[in-house]
Amino acid sequence: MTTPSPYVVTAQRTVAADAERIFDLIADPSLQPRWDGNDNLAEAPAGQRVRAVGEVFVMTLTNGGIRENRVGFAEGRLIEWLPSEPGDAPPGHRWRWELEPVDATSTLVTHTYDWSQLTDENRIALASATTSAELQASVDRLARLAES
Repeated sequence: MTTPSPYVVTAQRTVAADAERIFDLIADPSLQPRWDGNDNLAEAPAGQRVRAVGEVFVMTLTNGGIRENRVGFAEGRLIEWLPSEPGDAPPGHRWRWELEPVDATSTLVTHTYDWSQLTDENRIALASATTSAELQASVDRLARLAES
């Protein structure tokens, strides 16, 4: 049995939608504010649909901050991003979505926040306050959109 890490928070749910539909909602940053359970994403310009490892999309936060997000990616199955201030290297926290088809019409969705490599001392308090309930809120909002 693996001991849970205090630096990794996870939530999951089986969603009554196929992986392609769900993935399209995650991979288009302009749609992310609609399902963000942290309520800290304001907007992202349209036309940034993620399609490959190493791409960067830009997001505006509700506090007015801008984030560049470097992407890890496997079409239809995995998308993750490492946020950073514009022009800076990522400080080491990662948001990850994994999709596993259960059958033709349902998908197990796992959302993970991993701050085990976070190097920015100013972000640790906020990172440590991120809960599985906040991640679950994102999964649940995403599910409502995907199932509608």
